[in-house]
Amino acid sequence: MTQRRDRSGSPKPNGPVIGDPGPAFGIGSIKGSNSQVDYRLARRALISEYRRGRISINDICDGHPELIRAARNVGEPTSIECPVCAKVNVVLVSFVFGPRLGPSGRCVTSRAEFMALRERSPEPLTTYVVEACPECSWNHLTRTFVSTPIVPKMARVQKRLG
Repeated sequence: MTQRRDRSGSPKPNGPVIGDPGPAFGIGSIKGSNSQVDYRLARRALISEYRRGRISINDICDGHPELIRAARNVGEPTSIECPVCAKVNVVLVSFVFGPRLGPSGRCVTSRAEFMALRERSPEPLTTYVVEACPECSWNHLTRTFVSTPIVPKMARVQKRLG
């Protein structure tokens, strides 16, 4: 039986260690709004598979009707042409989730609305940005990020002093 080793090469005990907190990296350890996951590589791979004929158009142009409605009415226009139909530019639709936003979250229509949510929320908010084509229903998760609440300057000073 071989002994497990950690990254430094030191022997690691077999089985769980009492008091081991588990993985050091998780959604709870991400701080600030600069923490984001970008899905460009997954997007590129999916489009490549479609263009090679390994995936049908019905498998990738399957946007939920509510997502496509949001893309048509409140999405943020881009200069990126739809990689599937090439008829129109894709639109970015942002959905924000947090403890006080309900299970469905909230579709955010502007940066000002997002900043207002951050100011009002005492908890971190998770944002999902989806690109969608209003013409052919192509959609893909572009990025996700967690943003910490905006604490007013006076509250930060009081916290340090208190």
